[in-house]
Amino acid sequence: MLKRSLVVSVIVGTLQTAINQGNFIFVGELPAALAWKIPLTFTVPFLVAMVGGLMVARTVVAGRTDKAG
Repeated sequence: MLKRSLVVSVIVGTLQTAINQGNFIFVGELPAALAWKIPLTFTVPFLVAMVGGLMVARTVVAGRTDKAG
């Protein structure tokens, strides 16, 4: 799950960074605000993928417990 979340984060974070901050990056002018915006752009999809994966895993485990009990 961690590996998949990292892959999702790299793909989605790169696309979002290119869309949202691409003009600054391509010109070469990186304002100080991008020092926290770009890492946050990668962190959000990672957390969403991790939480989604954990919720699915929890549901699967709960389903097994309900059927066994």
